[in-house]
Amino acid sequence: LGTSESLTGAESGFCRCPEVLFAACELGVFDLLAEAPEALGSAAVAARLGISSRGTELLLDACVSLKLLQVEVRREKAVYESTELTSTYLARASPKSQRDMLLHTARTPYLGWGHLAAAVRDQKNQYLKAFGVPSEELFTAIYRSQGERPQAVRGLQDQWRLGGPRVVAALDPSPFPRVCDLGGGSRALAKACMSLYPRSQVTMFDIPDVVQMAERHFSFPEDERIAFCEGGFPSAVCQTPCTSIYGGNWPFVVLFFCLLRRKTPAGDIISVHS
Repeated sequence: LGTSESLTGAESGFCRCPEVLFAACELGVFDLLAEAPEALGSAAVAARLGISSRGTELLLDACVSLKLLQVEVRREKAVYESTELTSTYLARASPKSQRDMLLHTARTPYLGWGHLAAAVRDQKNQYLKAFGVPSEELFTAIYRSQGERPQAVRGLQDQWRLGGPRVVAALDPSPFPRVCDLGGGSRALAKACMSLYPRSQVTMFDIPDVVQMAERHFSFPEDERIAFCEGGFPSAVCQTPCTSIYGGNWPFVVLFFCLLRRKTPAGDIISVHS
């Protein structure tokens, strides 16, 4: 049996771990230390980031306790530097960075988990309490503001940058003339397909707001193999089918794919992701 100390440790660890990680990402701690030519003291970190000295020292020590940073004492002063983990996955400049996915997680999914007891009690999600949007509008919560839309898309790009090539290789779209990507506003699946299967053609479907936002905030090289379709389905089908998939509305899912199949040329492969 565990002890009360174990319970207290689990409680404090649960509260501390994600908040420390999210705060350090948001403030740019991992970016600064990854770019610094040498380890930095807390005062130097605070000065360069324009944040409080005492708060920075506490945050850095918390990161050390979570093995997100390394610390050593030089001339009776603690100096901090990145670990291989943070340099690889938490620094913005890294090709494997997951920073934007973590920031999106902090601002959306993590907030939703704060209403878990109410969700269990009511047997429905708590988007209205967490984000002020109706419970059935999953993607309204994700794309609820001009600031959150590009953050969510950058988060999807992070995920696909890391695991996309393996997913595409496992699917092996090479026998199919076209890949239809539902929810493809990030262009991440298209990029993965093009890199592994240069002869592929990809048609991406997404809602107009996401398409327009992506064009404003992201630069994508023109490629005749890639096509984009804004809201390319009847309104009865455009009520975000991924919401129905996540919510277990299987009759709607079957209907959606039947209609999608009718609108997709024979032999094409269909990919649905969020």
